[in-house]
Amino acid sequence: MYRSIALALALAAATPAIAQTAPTAPAAPRITYIHAGKLLATPGQAPRGNSTIIVRDGKVAEVRDGFAVPEGGAKLVDLKDRYVLPGLIDMHVHFYSSGYPLKSRLEGPTRDKEDAFVVAAGSARATLLAGVTTVRDLGSAEPRGIRALRDAIARGEFEGPTIVNAGRMISVTAGHGDANGLREDYAHAMRADADHLCNGADACRRATREQIFTGAEVIKFAASGGVASNIAGGLEAQMTFDEMKAIVDTAHSFGRKVTAHAHGKSGIDTALRAGVDSIEHGSYIDDETVRLFKEKGAYLIPTIHAFESVIRQSRAGERPVASAAKAEEVAKVVKESHRRAFAGGVKVAMGTDSGVGPHATNALEFGYMTALGMSPAVAIRTATVDAATLLGRADRIGRIAPGMDADIIAVTGDPIADVGVLNSVDFVMQRGAVRKAGGKATLFPAD
Repeated sequence: MYRSIALALALAAATPAIAQTAPTAPAAPRITYIHAGKLLATPGQAPRGNSTIIVRDGKVAEVRDGFAVPEGGAKLVDLKDRYVLPGLIDMHVHFYSSGYPLKSRLEGPTRDKEDAFVVAAGSARATLLAGVTTVRDLGSAEPRGIRALRDAIARGEFEGPTIVNAGRMISVTAGHGDANGLREDYAHAMRADADHLCNGADACRRATREQIFTGAEVIKFAASGGVASNIAGGLEAQMTFDEMKAIVDTAHSFGRKVTAHAHGKSGIDTALRAGVDSIEHGSYIDDETVRLFKEKGAYLIPTIHAFESVIRQSRAGERPVASAAKAEEVAKVVKESHRRAFAGGVKVAMGTDSGVGPHATNALEFGYMTALGMSPAVAIRTATVDAATLLGRADRIGRIAPGMDADIIAVTGDPIADVGVLNSVDFVMQRGAVRKAGGKATLFPAD
């Protein structure tokens, strides 16, 4: 055995020398010129007229006025009759959930982890083709599966948006995220490796480290009860301040940002005081909560798409009684809460909670936000510049400028005048590779 190990080490050591004797020619750079009729290079600023975007090896190299003649060997993408803008960022999705709860309950018992991975990969691809080039996946029953999908997409082996994953959502026993409403044997199976459940600050530190161990790039915890939980536990705080603070401090010490699922005011306010970077949902927001958001510099991810989906599903009899009752309760207040937050200057990043509702319908969120008083220009900024800032990736995504990733989409019509045109994205480029052109998916792998 030792001789075999020695031989393997010798071969490994010899490999660089062998490689040096037969150098390969460097690959020619991939260059694409995009002729844009209208260009919203930085959402929140004025759009440009006729422009040329030059993409080299997946990065934006230049943005020029007018339609520049492509250099030799470059590809030309003609979008002279299109409105071009950065790829969208959705800060809250669940690729391992289908968005159809009744169908999931019927099919779930017949699916293995491998089947679930295939479904998640399909949802990721559909989301990319809808113009969403980056997402946060905020909780999956298969944390290693979503990590594997993240990495496969990053390597170019699968089609899908760049994924920033949260592993499992950290929860307290019986809280939103536990195996509530299941019979004993099912609940036992769901809890067999429940490294995301914690009670007390020390246990919550451990649960946070467990998510990081399994590859989480962001941490999410359930500060309050949840609408989708099959338990009549209300929507107020379910974690203590000490538990929340332990999660936040531990995640921050590992360089991870933290977001909190929070509906009730007590859950939102306590999570903000504990130092979270963002709040998901935010159903009960009053003036004191607005002040806290601004004082702490935290973002709200409204997920109106999910609220609309849950109400529709509940009234169609697709959700359990406990969940349906909470959906009706929230429906009475959430729109006014979000309207108050928008008017009060709370920082907002777009997120849909797709997986509660159907995937690839992310742009519906823009219509919901503008119906509550947000302008289309600001709504688009929440899904580009603002979302990139919250992610800590504003130097890479969210704008079309030299040095940025070439995540670029195009639509027919002016989204500043009619944000609804974002529901029909004609062109998608991700890190310089064309994934959709003329309204149709391209062959994969692209280019």
